[in-house]
Amino acid sequence: MPRPTGRVLTLLELLQSGGTRTVAELADRLGVDGRTVRRYVEHLIDLDVPVESIRGRYGGYRLGPGYRLPPLMLAEDEALAVLLGLAAGRRAGLPGAGSTAGETASAKIRRVLPKHVAGRLAALLDSLAFTDPSRPAAAPAPVPDAEVLLTLADAVRHRRPVLLRYTDRSGHRSERTLHAYGIVAHEGRWYVTGADPGMGADPGTGEQRTFRLDRITDARPLPGSFEAPTDHDPARQLLAGFAAAEYRHEVVLRVRATVAQVRAHLPATVARVTELAPTADEGEQWLRVELRAEHLDWLPPVLAALDRPFVIERPSELRALVTAFADRLASHALRTRRTPTT
Repeated sequence: MPRPTGRVLTLLELLQSGGTRTVAELADRLGVDGRTVRRYVEHLIDLDVPVESIRGRYGGYRLGPGYRLPPLMLAEDEALAVLLGLAAGRRAGLPGAGSTAGETASAKIRRVLPKHVAGRLAALLDSLAFTDPSRPAAAPAPVPDAEVLLTLADAVRHRRPVLLRYTDRSGHRSERTLHAYGIVAHEGRWYVTGADPGMGADPGTGEQRTFRLDRITDARPLPGSFEAPTDHDPARQLLAGFAAAEYRHEVVLRVRATVAQVRAHLPATVARVTELAPTADEGEQWLRVELRAEHLDWLPPVLAALDRPFVIERPSELRALVTAFADRLASHALRTRRTPTT
């Protein structure tokens, strides 16, 4: 039977979940009678926890504002959410997240966690990478399962193969074995990068793989271990995979610009950029820009916004689209406003 102290802490946890809780509801959750609930509330008040009593038909108890933060009780997934929020805040440069307060808050949470939970969370934070630049997602992204996330982090830290149950974007389900190298957060989504051991016998020679975590329904560690390449960069692998994804058109451009100017309109998730050797008659830097696209109609406005000299090497369809776009712009620029006749 739980001790009274344990029930008092459980009562605090219930109240911290928000809203007003009736005496009957609390009594049922704690397995005690109403009088005992009231006694537990008095214990919390004696500890300076601001518990308010709400009278009336729908009354009960709720936490109120106090002069200090009451003790917090976090479940494993809640502690994970807080620590990841602090890590993401430091990455994004949010006020307070990278300060001493953010560091001490993280340290306090880690210190009071059970040993096995602390180890799993530490593995995740150690294996986590962010793409650069970090920016918020345009819309809320699907949330990966916390158990899958922690299992993969443990596999990354201890270099253990892992068996994944994965559903791809077409709805096809399969089981995959992965040597996980790292976990990457990119624009609101989570990914795991690594190698397929079935595609190469030597360490680091397997085919590079990237999986979205919200599409993984189960992750299970397998016996054995592997050696990861010492120079592997999970975030770079993710971005390179996006840029090399199979689409209908392969676009190759030469642009006279700086890398920063091109990246302002074509990020690393979209295009690969390579510096070309300067020619004898042109002192300015030219870049080779390569990307794949399912449709080409979005590229002419991007090239216009870039506003730098460029050469389209392929495909020829893009030249026609750019010419038509330029003609439309010229037509609009020459158009004069007509005064309506009465």
